[in-house]
Amino acid sequence: MGKKVIITGVPGVGKTTVVNEALKKLKAEGIEYQSINFGTFMFDVAKAEGVVKDRDQMRTLDRQVQKRLQQHAAQAVAKIQGNVLIDTHASVKTPKGYLAGLPEWVLREIMPDTIVLVETDDDQILMRRLTDETRSRDKEGSRAIAEHQQFNRAIAASYAMLTGCTIKIIVNADFLLDRGAEDMAAVLR
Repeated sequence: MGKKVIITGVPGVGKTTVVNEALKKLKAEGIEYQSINFGTFMFDVAKAEGVVKDRDQMRTLDRQVQKRLQQHAAQAVAKIQGNVLIDTHASVKTPKGYLAGLPEWVLREIMPDTIVLVETDDDQILMRRLTDETRSRDKEGSRAIAEHQQFNRAIAASYAMLTGCTIKIIVNADFLLDRGAEDMAAVLR
């Protein structure tokens, strides 16, 4: 039986970077994880159906469409054996408000052991977003980013109530990637 660990963080926090560095450390120790991007499962289905053309359109979809895509992705992830790391968002900021990234029907399928929140200073995230030319991100200031990180903490607590999993906060500060990656590896060991 393997571990199921969900990794979350607001866009631009660098969660994928921290995960990749942690997985390199673990691989050197002989610990293997299958890394899954939950959004990729959803995006692949949506793209095949012609619902979206690019990944950044996902957060603008109708709530019922998002719910259906989440259910399909959760069922696929739940079938994976061994240690699984699920890279996703605790919540998605939509034009109508925050949407749970891991609603009850997703959590009940996956039943994670741990949920990790990757965070850092709001201004650092803002600067990362402004300099990332590979993505089309919503324009928002550091106050909105802070609100989103606070909401993620609150919703992660509710996820823990539903599943009995633990919550771990890992900081991915500028120039301290090794520290964040080591903290992540410690959770995954």
